[in-house]
Amino acid sequence: MNIVIVGHVDHGKSTIIGRMLADTGSLPQGKLEQIKENCRINSKPFEFAFLLDALKDEQAQGITIDAARVFFKTKKRDYIIIDAPGHIEFLKNMITGASSAETALLVIDANEGVQENSRRHGYMLSLLGIKQVVVLINKMDLVNYDEKIFRNITSEYSQFLSDINLSPKAFLPVSGMKGDNITTKSPNLSWFNGNTVLEILDQFETEPDKTSKPFRMPVQDVYKFTKLNDSRRIIAGTIETGKINEGDKITFYPSGKNSIVKTIEGFNQPHRESVEAGFATGFTIKEQVYVKRGEIAVRSDEQPPCVSTRIKVSIFWLGKKPMVSKEKYILKIGTAKVFTKLEKVIRVIDSSNLETLENKNSINRNQVAECILKTDKQIAFDIADTISATSRFVLVDDYEIRGGGIIIENLQDNQSELRNKVFLRNTKWIKGDIPFLQRAERYSQRATLLLVTGKQNSFRKEVAKNLESKLFQEGRIVYYLGFGSLLYGMDADLKSNEHKIEHIRRMAEIAHIILDSGMILVLSIRELTQNELEIVKTSVDDELIETIWVGDDISTNINYDLHIESHTSLSESYNKIKDYLQSKGIIMKVW
Repeated sequence: MNIVIVGHVDHGKSTIIGRMLADTGSLPQGKLEQIKENCRINSKPFEFAFLLDALKDEQAQGITIDAARVFFKTKKRDYIIIDAPGHIEFLKNMITGASSAETALLVIDANEGVQENSRRHGYMLSLLGIKQVVVLINKMDLVNYDEKIFRNITSEYSQFLSDINLSPKAFLPVSGMKGDNITTKSPNLSWFNGNTVLEILDQFETEPDKTSKPFRMPVQDVYKFTKLNDSRRIIAGTIETGKINEGDKITFYPSGKNSIVKTIEGFNQPHRESVEAGFATGFTIKEQVYVKRGEIAVRSDEQPPCVSTRIKVSIFWLGKKPMVSKEKYILKIGTAKVFTKLEKVIRVIDSSNLETLENKNSINRNQVAECILKTDKQIAFDIADTISATSRFVLVDDYEIRGGGIIIENLQDNQSELRNKVFLRNTKWIKGDIPFLQRAERYSQRATLLLVTGKQNSFRKEVAKNLESKLFQEGRIVYYLGFGSLLYGMDADLKSNEHKIEHIRRMAEIAHIILDSGMILVLSIRELTQNELEIVKTSVDDELIETIWVGDDISTNINYDLHIESHTSLSESYNKIKDYLQSKGIIMKVW
């Protein structure tokens, strides 16, 4: 069982764990004597916290900076206790430590009482969905084991926790320094008839077996081996929940692609026909589909995850600068990493006093907020009360974790209806016998949709047609298509001014078929917008799309990949695009 111990700085978390390790005989032989001797040599009083605070700067400052993990056993089970930092500057380290815990011990100093961080930590335990919580009123020796002080703190903190829907299993009076009520009953606390800390830990229930939940494996990478004619492509990752067997049909989200598990793979391990939650593993598939890091592998016969670009979340913000709507942040969930923006702040909660602030447009440091995020790409996820591992995320800004939270609701976006059609298409798609990657190897190119766009009077068509001609002359499998050609053919049943979205959808479906053949499709379209590009990305894997804006005047909000300026000649344009395609690995360099 994973247990996190949290609390305000210097309220005695590490001391309690150190005492528990010493009293249960869980320390390495001679460790206790070694620490005591070091203290004697350095003329400093011995503290049980030194058993955990191994880092020099932690011992010097007397605070826990990172989350330390220690192991011990009782007759009932094995334990991992995570000592999370209590100092306000290290709240993100505390969240990291607590995120893997099933239960929590929350420590409050009897002499100091409930502090601001005591409330913050309680809120974060609630946010992370940890239900099994015990509150330890520590340092009872400093208040002469006064029952009234214990009862007052219990009453005050109980009210706070009930307001955030967190109901602790018990409040225990203890002294980590003296060892009262840690592993054995204490005559100093004769007025208390409850359990010791060790007894209450053994009463905790482990989480339901993760293998009973739907299969979820975020894709870490796809490995390919070439030595000794080994042609396997192994899709690797760590299984968060569920179980998978050889022969199971699986679907990858958010792309909606599917195949069948051919073999279960493991490094230097005997062959196995199934694998379950907790294992870092890999598998091969019978029909090769293009899968990339960030997708989630799911059994097709089980409950699928949600997919959207809009999510309702609860966030704990840790950044020094406020979180604001005009900034872009990186959202990391599972193995996926996408850009996101703050679309709307629903409400902000001061985690120290639970004051609710309405009509806010930013989130300040150490505030909790309920808000809506909009990502630049669709992501797959679960809701927090179903599968926690695939509902938790962190927010990164300037290479630093600035916040984290849980997804509490899947929201509709502009592509929701179209996305459902694409999932159905992928489910019903009858694949040929030639895998996608085998075509790429044969043609020495990666199938790609090159969207060449610009204003009506730009030379985008000339650039697109020249690109097709030059690539064809070099032996590439390439095809040019003008958007206007579709309007009077496949889209003849639609009025062009009234059905722009359907025109784009049909164009994307044609592109999907052409890309499946392994070709490079050069498609010229006038003034493509970001919203229209998102529609294309719903039908076509965004990893297979490159956008090129031609002309100086950029008249839409599209996030293009390459810019060809008006003064550039066709020859220069081709060389610039060719260099870009080579840098992206779409066409191979010929040396």
